[in-house]
Amino acid sequence: MPPIPSARLPWIDHLRTLAISLVVNLHACVTYSHVGSWYVNSEQKPSPAASVPFIIWEALLQSFFMGLLFFISGYFAHFSLARRGSRSFVLGRFHRLGLPALFYMLVIHPFILLGLNPWHYHFGPAPAYYLKFIRTGRWLGASGPLWFVIALLVFSLVLAGWRALRPATAASSPVQAPAAGKICGFAAVLGLATFLVRLIQPLGTNVLNMQLGYFVQYIALFAAGVAAARRGWLAELASSPPARRAGWIALIGGPVALLAILALGYQGGTEAFAGGWHWPAFCLALWEQFTGIGLSLGLLALFSRKLNRDGPVLRWLADRSFAVYVLHAPVLVALTMAFRALPQQLYLLAALLTMTGLAVTYALADLARRVPGVRAIL
Repeated sequence: MPPIPSARLPWIDHLRTLAISLVVNLHACVTYSHVGSWYVNSEQKPSPAASVPFIIWEALLQSFFMGLLFFISGYFAHFSLARRGSRSFVLGRFHRLGLPALFYMLVIHPFILLGLNPWHYHFGPAPAYYLKFIRTGRWLGASGPLWFVIALLVFSLVLAGWRALRPATAASSPVQAPAAGKICGFAAVLGLATFLVRLIQPLGTNVLNMQLGYFVQYIALFAAGVAAARRGWLAELASSPPARRAGWIALIGGPVALLAILALGYQGGTEAFAGGWHWPAFCLALWEQFTGIGLSLGLLALFSRKLNRDGPVLRWLADRSFAVYVLHAPVLVALTMAFRALPQQLYLLAALLTMTGLAVTYALADLARRVPGVRAIL
């Protein structure tokens, strides 16, 4: 059996670091924009006009960054499964993903509610509330941002089961990367499928904290990451001129197209964008997929050319990025409450919360990884 090639590429690690930093930024923006769901919002709500930049930015992020994380995860999962075998891979996934998810649901989420308590609600005695929280099963939907980790665990288990039934055969040589036409067709199919899913699960709804209206892209890009690893076409795709062009088109044309969709579709109300047989919902679903795929391709091209190297700072950030993902929520909530005395300049506060949130969470992540046994899961 030929040796399993290494999955570790510095630029992919750095791209994951960026995506996780953008997750922190999104939650900071939601805090002050009131657009989206988060633990706490600012006391001052922006005017409709002031909300537009937040809406554009958050929509751009939402269109690609979680799908990109699933793509990267699928890429690494293929090599890990091939190297370790099904049993070791599954046990490793439960350890690496299941334990942080349980820690968040059973410790961090209740701490935010009972310790930080941003809403000033009266929960009653903490021990009684916590026992009820566990007994009633409410903790199952208390994954916060770690819904991603739980979904990734499920995807990984499905991949392991699929490989057990249909073992992968190594390609004799790398397969050619998908051409521009196939990528456009892929985005169109994802857009149509997303629209259909949102007929049943519109935006703003969830099942155990899983917003299924976004999951078509997540599942497809995880599978695409596995295919890229198995068939060996990631480097070719990242270095291709279509990837660079797609990135620029999405970056420049994406906001313009979204503004047009919002302006033309707003007469039907915001519900028309969330789902149902409405043309704004259909256009938004297509926009998300074409823009998200384009931005992802552009970032693959940029990072593969400019950041395919390691250094002490970049490696330090990459090694702690997953811990930042796990730990950032209580840090942002605490800082938001501390910033309430500051002038309510919402854009500046969102930027300040992002920068301080990342700095504090990275410091906390570094400390957490020094605890015996914690480093293995963070």
